[in-house]
Amino acid sequence: MTSFIERVRAGGDLNPSDVQQAVVLLLSDSVSARTKAEFLTLLHQKGESTSEIASFVRVLLERAVPLQIEENDVSGPIIDVCGTGGDGINLFNVSTAVMFVLAAGGLTVIKHGNRHVTSLSGSADVLEALGVPIDLEPEDLRECVKRLGLGFVYARLYHPAFRALAEMRSQLAQKNQRTIFNLLGPLLNPTRPNRQLIGVFSPRLTTIFAEVTRQLGRERAWIVNGMASDTLRMDDVSTIGPTTIAELHRGRITSAVLDTRWLGIPQPSLGELIGGDAKLNAHILTQILSGTETGPKRDLIIANAAAGFVVAGYAREMNVGMAMAREQIECGRALEKLRALQAYRR
Repeated sequence: MTSFIERVRAGGDLNPSDVQQAVVLLLSDSVSARTKAEFLTLLHQKGESTSEIASFVRVLLERAVPLQIEENDVSGPIIDVCGTGGDGINLFNVSTAVMFVLAAGGLTVIKHGNRHVTSLSGSADVLEALGVPIDLEPEDLRECVKRLGLGFVYARLYHPAFRALAEMRSQLAQKNQRTIFNLLGPLLNPTRPNRQLIGVFSPRLTTIFAEVTRQLGRERAWIVNGMASDTLRMDDVSTIGPTTIAELHRGRITSAVLDTRWLGIPQPSLGELIGGDAKLNAHILTQILSGTETGPKRDLIIANAAAGFVVAGYAREMNVGMAMAREQIECGRALEKLRALQAYRR
């Protein structure tokens, strides 16, 4: 590990073979937590290259619990909707709410997620608060996805490496020190979905992630980062201000800026979008999906679900996707998907 530390300290990148060895050392009891933390901190300070990120993803997926779900086994295109977190805003769980809207619209949503690290409520936390079983083993999860058109992949269950590093990651998070593991979550879905809507905590990461998804062989992806205030960004499509988008589509990467005010969505304040702990966020999600909440929080879900429908090829443009998202909520299908997942038992 010492040689890797010195290389990244000097600004050098790691090749795929180096990353393979580095992961072995990170998971080894023979390397101290301090040394591991130093390596990860210096790697982040250097700036993780697209090749390094893609290599970490490949190595960690090789170690993941296998979860094979083919598109010919399900009724709609498979998509994952996931963010890196780390924006420090504590919005309610946007991508978790979006999964039910997309599934209601005919997509097969296999969402990868974890408990909170940098926020008050991760996707696993809010789903647990909703009474959704989050610990399904592969056979049960495959059956859940086939039967309902959606399922949740709990990262700590499917990635033993995450469990081994959880305490160290938590300690670094308490120091507000990010590492490559703050980037990897949305890329580590063991089903390797061809389509992804990924939120990142910095606009500079949009093109980096688009290139990583290309290296990983994804068919189509939107990488988004939205404005939350003059100084804050969110790892979602924003309804407050412009959203930076990098799109991968059929091997080609393009960039764009989206402002949902152009689509007729009223601009809210940041305070109107803030969530809280898992219990509060579970209430917010239920209110949105049931149609009780019709204000800015619902608008945020509609905008992000619209992006998901576009990525999946179900909508040609955001306006069409927004109409689809509204329909799934207003007719009750989105809430039905939540109820079905709550009621699912092995």
